Amino acid sequence: MIPRSVYIRTASSLRSNRAGIPKTTTARAVHTRPSFHFRPVQENFTRFPKYSARNMATASTIKLEAAQKPAFYVPDISEESAKVASQLLQENHEKHHIFFNQEGFHNHIVHHLLTLFALKASPAEIQKGYDDNLSYQRPVVALDPAIVEDMRNPERFKTYLGRERYYNDYLVFFKEEIKNKGWEAVVTEYVFKGDERADDMLVRMFGGFLHPIIHLGFGVEFQQPAIIAESLAQAAVHDDWMKALFIDTEEAIKSNGSDPQKTPSLVSLLEKMRADKTLSSSAHWKDGNKIRDGILKRAPKEMIQYASQYVITPDQLEEKTAEMINATVYYTSTAQHPPHVPKFDFFYMHSVNSSIFFSAFLNAPFLTATQKTRLLEWKVRCDLAMYVSRGSPPLLLSDIENYTPPRGDESWSEVFERVNRLPDDGHTCKLVRALANGEKACKPFEGKQGFAIQGELWRKIAGMVVDSVQVGGGHWVRSCGFEEAWADVPLREGAKL
Repeated sequence: MIPRSVYIRTASSLRSNRAGIPKTTTARAVHTRPSFHFRPVQENFTRFPKYSARNMATASTIKLEAAQKPAFYVPDISEESAKVASQLLQENHEKHHIFFNQEGFHNHIVHHLLTLFALKASPAEIQKGYDDNLSYQRPVVALDPAIVEDMRNPERFKTYLGRERYYNDYLVFFKEEIKNKGWEAVVTEYVFKGDERADDMLVRMFGGFLHPIIHLGFGVEFQQPAIIAESLAQAAVHDDWMKALFIDTEEAIKSNGSDPQKTPSLVSLLEKMRADKTLSSSAHWKDGNKIRDGILKRAPKEMIQYASQYVITPDQLEEKTAEMINATVYYTSTAQHPPHVPKFDFFYMHSVNSSIFFSAFLNAPFLTATQKTRLLEWKVRCDLAMYVSRGSPPLLLSDIENYTPPRGDESWSEVFERVNRLPDDGHTCKLVRALANGEKACKPFEGKQGFAIQGELWRKIAGMVVDSVQVGGGHWVRSCGFEEAWADVPLREGAKL
């Protein structure tokens, strides 16, 4: 039996109906700087080296190198850590399903181990991260070679979409495609080409609270074709209901002629959406999926009205990527609820955790500037909907500024070391690494409109994240804009009766 705590930690499920078509549902249940690295934009043509015989990462084999330079990493990663992480990721790839149960709860082993690896976790810490989440994983399901062959027909390919039971068939299909064409060509063809099939897959990449695109981001960032194949197969079996947001917004932009030079800051858009009572109250506590069943049912026009205001041009990519990172960290960290102790919203967290991969996508030479622009626009529109979906809470920047860390002022290195030792399924260390990446990505733009998080706040928030999962009352709150979400969260010292 899977422990209840596992269900509580999980972001979403793909609950199958009688036809076997999954439906996404929410889960119930100044310090000395350490030496870490962020890959700058100007290196975009050296980030993705061709693999030599020494580096044997293929469509079927996961192989990490200690000398790899992902979007954010702590230097001097050991060869032994690379070896252990590679072996465990290979075992996960061969033995475990992408969902750890038949309702489609996501297997986070890839995310967890790659993040620990990048944060210079020891081989023992990487092994423990794997062992802690091994017992509840689901084995792979039987392959049907006839279905894999059938998928080669584009018309037949789409008949299997959205159904969890075909994950392994899609996985083998995409591994063969990558083996024959190369992962860059396959990702472009199936996700970014801009035709009907690619647009459908791009929509699905944002399903399951961004898990497919997070998985793709890890594969691209760490140059692992097998993990990229997993992400494509995972996307293929997710739902496409987010199409109502993404495609309808693009149609609205064509109609109203939105001007990129007049795009408001994301902070101001958040404020306007919260002030719009039709939109801000459109998600209800009892909604099974608060975007699909709340916003897109009760306030679709209002949501598209705000989402369509966000349009950018390729020459803005670096700054707008940084602004997206800053805005997601802003609403995720400031959505607090005094007098309760600080907690971070589980769903908001995914907007931040996925943000680091947009630094990797920004530097990816296989994507055109137009493709990167569209991808970032979709991410921001998803982020805006995510904010509203949790009840549009007030954003209390002072709660971050005035936070007193119980351990005193920690360095980044101390935060990394603490999160590497934390019993977790990967969400916490992912959030800490994304925050460290955010500090570097946003530094050139500090002081500009829309960049609310700056300076020492990045490190303070990272420490606050680890504090919040250790203080009791569950690691995360779920749907932080609703009073019910805070019922079991402890009160702060001085606020207790």
